[in-house]
Amino acid sequence: MKSLVEVNSDRILGFAAFAVDGGEIMSSVQIAMIAGLPYTALREAILAHPTLVEGLIPLFSSAPSLPVYSDARAADRVQPEVFQ
Repeated sequence: MKSLVEVNSDRILGFAAFAVDGGEIMSSVQIAMIAGLPYTALREAILAHPTLVEGLIPLFSSAPSLPVYSDARAADRVQPEVFQ
């Protein structure tokens, strides 16, 4: 799995899953993307067990949460991150 996350808002910009039944995972991420939710919403969710969607928690746990900027212009200089 890979995900592209906007650093300024933690919003999921892209996602790829290459696995058997990867569509199960993809649909959960797609709903979060449509809703404009941050990746932390999936990371902190209590997901049904056992499903492949549980793999999202380790994926997004490897990423730092949105930093707090004292200067709004500083947030504009940050580039998206790719998690894998």
